[in-house]
This record gives sequence, C-alpha cells and structure tokens, in this order.
Amino acid sequence: MLTNTIDTWMQHPTQRWLDMPFLDSLRHWSKGTIPETEPPVSWTIDRMDEAGVELGLLSAWHAPAGPLISNDEVGDIVKRHPDRFLMVASVNLHQPMEAVRELRRCVEGYGACALRVLPWLWDLPPDDRRYYPLYAACCDLDIAFCTQIGHTGPLCPSEPGRPIPYLDHVALEFPELRIIAGHIGVPWTGEAISLATKYPNVYIDTSAYKTSRYPAEIVDYLRGHGRNKVLFGSNHPAWPAPDCLSGLDKLELDEKTRAAFLRENAIRAFDLPS
Repeated sequence: MLTNTIDTWMQHPTQRWLDMPFLDSLRHWSKGTIPETEPPVSWTIDRMDEAGVELGLLSAWHAPAGPLISNDEVGDIVKRHPDRFLMVASVNLHQPMEAVRELRRCVEGYGACALRVLPWLWDLPPDDRRYYPLYAACCDLDIAFCTQIGHTGPLCPSEPGRPIPYLDHVALEFPELRIIAGHIGVPWTGEAISLATKYPNVYIDTSAYKTSRYPAEIVDYLRGHGRNKVLFGSNHPAWPAPDCLSGLDKLELDEKTRAAFLRENAIRAFDLPS
C-alpha cells in the first residue's frame, strides 16, 4: 500500500459544483466516479485512505457566475481535518483587487498554500492582465500558483490552456512565482516539458490522468531529467486517487524517483513542511 503520498489536485464537491453542465462530459469519461449528490467529507477521506494519500491539497472553485466551492467551505474542511487537507484558494478573476484581498484573507485565515485559476473556466489565458496582481500577491505571500494546461475535458475552449506562449510569458515575467501546471498538457505535453525544463519554478502535475494513460514523453521525463519536476495529482472526484495510482508499478520508477513524484516534489513546489 502506498503511504505518505500528497495529492496536489483534488476537490470535495458541493451540490452547486455537481449541478454544473460542464461536468456532463466528465461524467461520460470518468464512468460513474462523480456522485450525483453532495457526499460527506468522510467519503473523500475514504478515497484518500484507499490510495494511501496522507495529505490532499483541496481546492475551492470560483467561476465567473460565483463560487461553486467557496473558500470558506474549503476552509471549514481544512480546519476540521488539518492533518489531512491544505487549502488551495480560488478567486474572482474579473475583480483583481477584490481577488487579491480575498487571497490574502485565505492565507491569513485558513493557511492557504496556493491559488488555483482554471483558464478554460474564464476563457482567459494566464498571461491576461487580470491575473497579474494575483501573481504579485502570490510572490509576496510566498504561495504557489496552480493552473490547468492542455485540452479541456469540459466542453469549453482549450486554447487558453496552451503552455506556449501563455504560461511561458508568466514564468518569464514572474521568476519567483512557483507554478504548478496541472493535467500534463496534452496535446502540448512537449511544450509543458520544455517550460518545466527551462524555468526552475515551473512544475507539472499528472492530475486527470491514470498512470496507464500517461504519454510516453511525460514518463520519459519523469524517469530522467524531470524527476524533480513532476507531481502526483488525482482530480478527485472525477478521477479518484485509487484509480489514478493503479498501475504505478508498471512505470518502473526507482525508489528515489517514486518518492519524489508522490511526495517530495510537492513539498518543494508548495513549500510545505517536510
């Protein structure tokens, strides 16, 4: 059984989140893992225990129409289960200064370790001007920035998730910003790898992919010079950690690389206590 694993990409669903039409395509692909009604937090913890996940980075969701999983809802879970979860905040990208104040509130009140913004949800690439006050705030607060790269599972435009040029601009202009790019980057995985290779503070996480579906180029990168740049993430509940980690042994990672992938790279990327 796996132990000491950190899951860098997960959410505990609210009913508001579960009712969103964009989940329809994910329900098709995930084959029943997404519940129809809001589950208790114990359900998410049980999935973590099944996979040997010690700590989950639990994300809020703020969409243009409002919060689907609010920061306070996530913060409440984190406060009730501080040994199992850390908070990843989400904010209103259309109101940058309000967003900066909300981000600071989440760090100060709930110990948020990161901000996550999904470009496809806003149809705005990460080099849009509305992100930039938040990048400065992340650097000032010394927290990470999480985003999605690659095509979108939901029926929304994929272009904002292209790593080059959009995320390349951000990494170049904010060298202090720790960037975790989720979902591997398909069909632009090569671009993602080039950014993680080029910039010390750019990382890739494997969320939304089972080990059996990792592209060969990300497996080669993980086994080779990218062994310190790839993080495990599940995308619970659409892809729970037990499903995502099934078959990990087939990747034939050596002990040091396996430990880095499952835990140590996350500690460094998110500046977590070891």
